[in-house]
Order: sequence, then C-alpha cells, then structure tokens
Amino acid sequence: MTTKLRQQIIDSDPVFFEHLVVKLLSRMGYKGPNGSATVTPISNDGGIDGIINQDPLGTNTVYLQAKRYSKDNTVQRPQIQSFYGALQGKGAQRGVFITTSHFSPSATDYARRFSIVLIDGLTLTDLMLEYEVGVQVKHDYKLYEIDDDFFNID
Repeated sequence: MTTKLRQQIIDSDPVFFEHLVVKLLSRMGYKGPNGSATVTPISNDGGIDGIINQDPLGTNTVYLQAKRYSKDNTVQRPQIQSFYGALQGKGAQRGVFITTSHFSPSATDYARRFSIVLIDGLTLTDLMLEYEVGVQVKHDYKLYEIDDDFFNID
C-alpha cells in the first residue's frame, strides 16, 4: 500500500503535495487546538512551503519544506542547507523537510545538527496511513483472545 500511495503522491501536482503535508502535520496535532496551518504562495515563498502556528499568537511556529521527487532521487545536503537559510531568514528555530524520496547521509547529519526534522517518502506514507490522510478505512476488524493473566489469580 505504501508504494502505491507514494506513487500517487509523486504523480500529483506539486501544489497539491504542499497542501497534503500541511494537512498531515495538522492532523498529527502540530497545529494545536487554536493554531493555524497555511500553504505559502506558489512564488516568492522564500524557501518555505507551509507554516504551522501552534497557538493563536504564533509564538510557536513550524516551517515546512515539501519536495515531491521520484523515489530514486536523493535529497542532498545543499538542499537542507538552503532550507536552513530560509529558516534563518524567518528567525525560525525549527523546520520540517518532507520529501517523497530519501535523504543522503550528509543531508541527514546536517539536518540533525540544526534541529531540522526529515521525513522521507516511506515515513511520509506510513504517517499518512496512521493519521488517515489521503486514505480511508475499508474494513476494521477486532480479533479477541482470552487474557489468561487476567484469570490467573494468585
């Protein structure tokens, strides 16, 4: 399912992908109960694709970068450095870089040093399934077994 879901995302419009990641992080709770989540304009976004204010005053803000690449593409360190520069331009202390592909070891190391969270294509689809974004539950089953420990009274 994750492979098919990732391909569906890759085949979608880049602007749609930006909306998808903002919706996903909102569903994950990053928006908070009274915060806001927006996708930045297509052009002149300053290297930021989405902004999530976790509270009504915007004192806790998460900035997003969304890159919809083929699964064979590798996000390299310069792309993370560019995002870090965009974060610095906003005076931001945190950011999330989401891609449909994967990250090089040097990109991962650089992101870790500057508190940038990286979400690769596999993690993205896993999160979409967990938080039911872009998917719907077709069947839901519960399977019960007897809890022997419950009945074992010492």
